Amino acid sequence: MHVLLALLYVSLIAAPECTSLPTKGDSIRSTTHNILNIAKITLIHIEKLRTTLPAQQIEVTTPSIEGLTGISRDLGLLTNELQSPFTELLSQIQADVSSLEGRMRFLALTMDCLVQARPRAETGDNVFPHSGLYLTLTKVQRYLENLLLNNDKLKVC
Repeated sequence: MHVLLALLYVSLIAAPECTSLPTKGDSIRSTTHNILNIAKITLIHIEKLRTTLPAQQIEVTTPSIEGLTGISRDLGLLTNELQSPFTELLSQIQADVSSLEGRMRFLALTMDCLVQARPRAETGDNVFPHSGLYLTLTKVQRYLENLLLNNDKLKVC
């Protein structure tokens, strides 16, 4: 009986530090950390996929990283592009980017940023599906590399 009372006493003394609810700052830091990890993992998935595809060099330009509102819009556009019927090889990367977009939107809302609706998917015919696959893969890769280099932009709307 004394052991149970001692355990109860110790748990009540230690409990305030262990059981406090996360603050908004904790949530922002955790979400930012998750976003950066997902971006890194997605880049690893892209590299693994590139080893299975014939080498091809494509140069693309990606939008600049301005802040959470623009990043969530750009990730929405990339998610739409990854949903093309010609990009079924990219399903894991599409799932990663979609998850990244969702976390980015959550972060933006947590920081009281204006978040626009997800952009509509464009329904264009891709005459060259293999080139489209490389183009999309390269766009995602460059954008995520740029995001990791400019991760300070995750702190601004």
